[in-house]
Amino acid sequence: MKPLTTLAITITLLLNLGAVLFVGDIVAQSSKEQIVGAWTLVSADIVRPDGSKAAAFGPNPRGIMIFSNDGYFALVQMRAELPRIAANSRDKGTPEENKAIVEGSIAYFGTYSINEADKVMTLKLAGTTYSNLLGGGDQKRIITSLTPDELKFTNPRNPSGATLEVGWKRAK
Repeated sequence: MKPLTTLAITITLLLNLGAVLFVGDIVAQSSKEQIVGAWTLVSADIVRPDGSKAAAFGPNPRGIMIFSNDGYFALVQMRAELPRIAANSRDKGTPEENKAIVEGSIAYFGTYSINEADKVMTLKLAGTTYSNLLGGGDQKRIITSLTPDELKFTNPRNPSGATLEVGWKRAK
């Protein structure tokens, strides 16, 4: 065999082996390893008991969720267009401005864990803009899809009694 042909075959085999090992690493990662990083909100749909749906934060929701490798997380979700406060001071909003902002956004943070077998993420909230969630026990999220670029889960215990289906994409 010619030296260049042997070299080309060797390089091809090494590249293929590297690709297989890389894919193997992705496949072998646990859900907790895959989830670490920042995610941007794609969709947040309320699914009512009758099956009808509504966009929880409007047609173009905004948000970010960040998971650390040591078990901490933070989440912010909001409507794309929250009202500006006319008084230009966040403690001087009108009742209507404040109502629209509260209804159109939520934020919370704390720690998380993932049950690999059940595909359930458990959130322990340390703080939230909706304080009724504190002290009510752990928050459970059922992971319905987790790939390197996509995360989807449901929140079956939404305060309104509906199920929340949330979609995220990996932040770039």
